[in-house]
Amino acid sequence: MFTNDEIKSVRTRYYEAMERIKTKNIGCFKGHDKPLFLISDKYPGVWLEHAYDSVFLAKLEPEYTNITKNVLELFLCKQKSDGQFPCFIIDRNKNTSMPEYGYSQIQECVSFIRLCLEYFEISDDLEFLKLAYQKGTKWIKWCEDKRMPRKTGLIEMFCGFDDGHDNSPRKKGMKYSGTAKNEDAAQYPEGDEVLPVIAPDVNAVYYGDLLALSDIAKILKSDSEAEFYKTKAEQVKKKIIDICYDEKDAFFYDVDKNGIMRKTLSVSVTNVFSERIFDREFMDNIYLKHLKNPDEFYTQFPFPSIAKSDPDFHQNLDGNSWGFYSQALTVLRCTRWMDYYGKGKDFDKILEKWIRQWTFGNKIMFGQELNPLTGECSVSSEWYSSCMLIYIYAVRRLNLI
Repeated sequence: MFTNDEIKSVRTRYYEAMERIKTKNIGCFKGHDKPLFLISDKYPGVWLEHAYDSVFLAKLEPEYTNITKNVLELFLCKQKSDGQFPCFIIDRNKNTSMPEYGYSQIQECVSFIRLCLEYFEISDDLEFLKLAYQKGTKWIKWCEDKRMPRKTGLIEMFCGFDDGHDNSPRKKGMKYSGTAKNEDAAQYPEGDEVLPVIAPDVNAVYYGDLLALSDIAKILKSDSEAEFYKTKAEQVKKKIIDICYDEKDAFFYDVDKNGIMRKTLSVSVTNVFSERIFDREFMDNIYLKHLKNPDEFYTQFPFPSIAKSDPDFHQNLDGNSWGFYSQALTVLRCTRWMDYYGKGKDFDKILEKWIRQWTFGNKIMFGQELNPLTGECSVSSEWYSSCMLIYIYAVRRLNLI
C-alpha cells in the first residue's frame, strides 16, 4: 500500500516519465523524416529487441500509434534481399562509428511478426499487415536457410549477441561471444568450441513468428498457408522440448555444438513463457520450482538475469549485464505472460517494488536494470524507454493515477 504522500511522489515521477518520452525519446533520425521511439541517449538508435517498446507505447497511448508504425516499417523496409532483418538502426545524429544498419546478429527477443500483428489489431491497417506477412515469410526463410546447419528443425545461435543477453555467463567459452564472425550473421562460426548453440529463447521467438504468420494468413484468407505455418510451429514446439528441456530439472537450457546442455539458470526461460508455447500446467511446474523460488529468481527485486543459486550469479559489471541484474526489459516482457499464466498477483507485487525503487530508491532516473538483492540501480542508461514504460503501466495498473 502507498500512503497519500507517497502517491503524490509517484505521480510526480509518472508525469516526468510521460514528459520525457514526449519531448526526448520521440524524435527523428538524421536522414529520416518520420519520428521514432528511441531507447535512450546511451543507445543511439532503435534495436529489433526493443520493437515491443513501440507497440507497448501505442497500447498505453493510442495517439502514438503512428510512431509504432514508423518503427516497425523501418525494420521491414530495411530487410536485405535475402530476407534478413537488421538487428539495429543507428541514429547518425548521435553515432557515426557504428554501421547505420546492423546485420551482425539476430537479437529478436520478442516475435517481431507477432508485434506487427498486434499493431494491425490496434490500427486495422490491412496494407501494413500484407507487407508484414510478405516480409515475415522471407525472414523465416532466411532463418531456416542460414541458421539451421545441423538440420534439427531449430534455429542455431552463431554469436553471443543473437539472444540480446550481453555479458551473460551463457557466453562462457564462446569465441564469438559478441557479434558474429566478420559481423556477418549468416557466416558459420568456424573454430568456436561452443557455437553454434541451440537456445530455447531464440527458438521460442521462432515459434512465435511461425504462429503469427499462421494467424496473419487466416486474416488474409489463406487457409492453406495458415495451416502450413501452424504445423511448422507445432514441430518447433516439440523440438524445443526434445532438445532443450531437462525434465529432471524442469528447465530449458542452451545446447552447444557437441549436443551438451549448458546448465546455466538464465532468465531467458521467460522468453518461452512470453511466446505462450506451452499450457499452464506445464509452465506452472517451471514457475513454481524456479521463478517463484526466492533462492533462484524470486529475489527481493525479481527477476535476476541469472538465478541467485547459480554459481555464476555475481555482479560482474557496473551496468548492462545479463549475468546479474534484474532488467527493465524482463519486467516489461512480463506483460506478455504473467497474467496469461495466472500470475497477476505476483506481477502486481513486482510492479509495486519497481515503482517504489524508481520513485524513492535511486538517484538516476529510470535506468536499465536493478540489483536483484538491494534494488540499487546500475550505471547503465538513464531515461531508458522500457523502464519508463513499465513504470507508467504499473502506476496505471495499481490505480495510483
